[in-house]
Amino acid sequence: MTASQISSERIWQALSAVPDPEIPVVSITDMGMVRDVQVDGERVTVTFTPTFSGCPALHVIKGSIGEAVRGLGVQEVEVKSTLTPPWTTDWMNADARERLRQYGIAPPAPAGEQLITLEAEPTRCPRCGSLNVRMTASFGSTLCKRLYVCDSCKEPFEGFKSV
Repeated sequence: MTASQISSERIWQALSAVPDPEIPVVSITDMGMVRDVQVDGERVTVTFTPTFSGCPALHVIKGSIGEAVRGLGVQEVEVKSTLTPPWTTDWMNADARERLRQYGIAPPAPAGEQLITLEAEPTRCPRCGSLNVRMTASFGSTLCKRLYVCDSCKEPFEGFKSV
């Protein structure tokens, strides 16, 4: 099959099955990382924005995008990453936020218009729902998360940063 025989909708559907390599319960489209899909003759170009400019999974994401599109039978695939505009947690869909919570990661609050926050936003425990939590580390298992402990249920958990 050639690129010209595949709709951009079919490509978006294939990309929706590509998991975030660091948080497998959400896809790269759930996270809002895929910015554009273009079909031009026999070539497909996918542009994505990583969640952080120094994301250690950048090459894995790029490879997974190419693999998903080639899996549709497209031979010419270009995958571009862009940092402009920078990714924001506002691009995540609501379903992704709920799956993060069910997975045990506190979802981020909307980032809104603020460019920088000096204090972390209120974080709700994903297990018991309490706001009686305290941050124990500014960085979790990945740069996009913080570590917390809930003082109500005593469980440690990670919280996704709002950016």
